[in-house]
Amino acid sequence: MPTRKSPEQIERMREAGRIVAECHELMRDMARPGVRTRDIDREVERLIRRRGGEPAFLGYRGYPASICASVNDEVVHGIPNRRRLEEGDILSVDVGVNLGGWYGDAANTLPIGSVSAEAQALIEAAYEALRRGIEAARAGGRLSDIGRAVQSYAEGRGYGVVRQYVGHGIGRAMHEDPQVPNFVSPELLRNDLVLEPGLVLAIEPMLNQGTHETRVRRNGWTVVTRDGKLSAHVEHTVAITEQGPRILTLP
Repeated sequence: MPTRKSPEQIERMREAGRIVAECHELMRDMARPGVRTRDIDREVERLIRRRGGEPAFLGYRGYPASICASVNDEVVHGIPNRRRLEEGDILSVDVGVNLGGWYGDAANTLPIGSVSAEAQALIEAAYEALRRGIEAARAGGRLSDIGRAVQSYAEGRGYGVVRQYVGHGIGRAMHEDPQVPNFVSPELLRNDLVLEPGLVLAIEPMLNQGTHETRVRRNGWTVVTRDGKLSAHVEHTVAITEQGPRILTLP
């Protein structure tokens, strides 16, 4: 059941969101050719703990790292490892922070050095889809408005919108009700939720160059595109307010 947060509770989430934003600034600075994703993970964990928080992903359902680092055709849940980033890669990084029992969560997709025009276009489309999804997250609207905004923009430009993984409510737990799809389905319309002030949602489009279909690697975590084409993942934690959507994971 979705829970509404008070203004004071949203401020607590904003504090967690500031640390998330700081982590993304660090990752943006580190994401360059020759850097190992596990080294980015270590530095992010140190930063979170210095700020008094806890890495929300570390140990979650057995996940072994503080960030998700998904390269090229990896959609989400890529595990940081010894792999060195290469010129032309794209890197999707996702991080969550628990600060005093309140959570923030955000993702970015970063170009590594100079990337192809096609890769850059995919990244830019993902951010525009996120912007449109956030803009649709308004009090009195419907949950389906968010998915419709993301899907119509992304598919209108020829990108696949991932179906198997969606956004979510967030607050006292990393994942709360409701699920926040990036597409409109009959099931969503049957159970469409009115967006009320105090709801806090993690809105996170995942766009693929090709098909929306995915598969999971043998490690049980890393999701990749079924056709091996590139994927981009972006996300913000967003509060629904009477004044409009408020992004809690900005610097």
